Amino acid sequence: MVKLRIDFEFPSRLWWESGGQDLWDGIAEGFDGSSVVVDESVAESWIAEAEQIPGWDDGHEYAPHPVLMAPLEEEDEL
Repeated sequence: MVKLRIDFEFPSRLWWESGGQDLWDGIAEGFDGSSVVVDESVAESWIAEAEQIPGWDDGHEYAPHPVLMAPLEEEDEL
């Protein structure tokens, strides 16, 4: 299990406005809206689809993508 979470330091809106918001809403439904815990294979598949949307790589070096995959932390609920 891993966490997909919005990177709020990502500066561009292009990805969100080009279909990324709908893609995010589809996986984050029922969660707090800024992160979701999923199986690693689901996360990898979701990221592969997200990369196809224009604007995915429009961020800075420290925040290159609008959503990132991170390992779970102790406080994460399953």
